[in-house]
Amino acid sequence: MKKAIVIGASSGIGKELARLLVKNGYIVGITGRRKNLLIDLKNENPDKYFIGSFDLTDTYNIKTNLESLVRQLDGVDLLIISSGTGDTNDRLDFEIEKRTIEVNVTGFTAVCDWAFNYFAEQKTGHIVGITSVAGIRGSRHAPSYNATKAYQINYLEGLHQKAKKLKSRLFVTDIRPGFVNTDMAKGDGLFWVANVEKAAYQIFKAIKQKSSVAYVTKRWLLVAILLKYMPKWIYLKM
Repeated sequence: MKKAIVIGASSGIGKELARLLVKNGYIVGITGRRKNLLIDLKNENPDKYFIGSFDLTDTYNIKTNLESLVRQLDGVDLLIISSGTGDTNDRLDFEIEKRTIEVNVTGFTAVCDWAFNYFAEQKTGHIVGITSVAGIRGSRHAPSYNATKAYQINYLEGLHQKAKKLKSRLFVTDIRPGFVNTDMAKGDGLFWVANVEKAAYQIFKAIKQKSSVAYVTKRWLLVAILLKYMPKWIYLKM
């Protein structure tokens, strides 16, 4: 039986992906800070979910927590990092910036490193990171969020390059969503907002295809191209 871990399965995309994985024959280890929400998800299908409740920023215990969850699952083939945080921060409140970096950079890296080493030793496995189209350019409204997503995009690319040098079946996928109807979608005038079910379905399809990069929904590729090639003098006026 296929086995997966979803980091950040208590709500949003992570929760819906966990459900979709179970529907497609996986047993799933689910993590998050809010254990009560993980218990609610487990109660939907008690034999298919295993709970590992911990805070991603507790990096000293990431290895211990993940190894404990792997023992419950009796192995793991796929690890999805869906946990993340960010907020608009026009006033540059350092506590918002600090929390964003702790989760999206430090915690993210700790999980990636553990997963890569585990799958490299196993000689097979799949790491999936949920980054963002926001990582393509900076943002005056949420400087740390866009910057940390740029970090994630580059880190996953580095791991993908590293995996190519190994004689193993280790895959790395970067999922770059646009706006998805979750608590993370903040601000006025949002457009092309996908529902969680549609986003999760497209992510799962990209996982099955072992895509290196996928935009969700697919039309956000157009926005990504526009952002990437827009002259800096124009972008800075926006």
